[in-house]
Amino acid sequence: MNNLNKLPKQLIFPSLFVVTLLIAFPAFAHTEEGLIGGFYSGFLHPVLGWDHVFAMVAVGLWGAFLRAPAIYILPIVFPVIMALGGAAGVVGVPLPYVETGIALSSVLLGLLIAFAVKSPLWLASIIVGIFAVFHGHAHGTELPQAANAMSFSVGFVVATGLLHLFGIGLGIFVARPGGKIAIQLMGGLIALAGVGFLFGII
Repeated sequence: MNNLNKLPKQLIFPSLFVVTLLIAFPAFAHTEEGLIGGFYSGFLHPVLGWDHVFAMVAVGLWGAFLRAPAIYILPIVFPVIMALGGAAGVVGVPLPYVETGIALSSVLLGLLIAFAVKSPLWLASIIVGIFAVFHGHAHGTELPQAANAMSFSVGFVVATGLLHLFGIGLGIFVARPGGKIAIQLMGGLIALAGVGFLFGII
């Protein structure tokens, strides 16, 4: 518990790093080529897509809500399975309803947070893993057009990790006075955003 209480301070710099990159990268994304251009493209793909952002932050939030070991395992499960989904997208393995799956990830993960669902770790990992496939496949279909495929992959994995960290940083406050209600409200907003993505409102 002591380590969890220290995490918010430790996550200040990663959170600031995310904000800085969101501001800086759009200015450079189309001016670089090759290795750097591929990384920029990969990094920007999740962070500039709100459907990706909400789901990835939700993974970190739910992990923090479930506490250890989920707080550590879920943000690992997602990018690992996402990479597999990305590989499937690259080689052209068909996956129906990708955008629907991405939107539903925000809806379901948001509801799980909003209703404070304490899922067993194995089930939480399966839920997160299933949605990671859809997010990864969407990234993978973009990869062949990237300036550099390998750096594109590194870029979207790094961005995903930082978004998970941001979610964890917010979710840590669940243990503080009023924190649980605040996190549940965030979950509700994520679910509503997911509905917006699902019906093309957002």
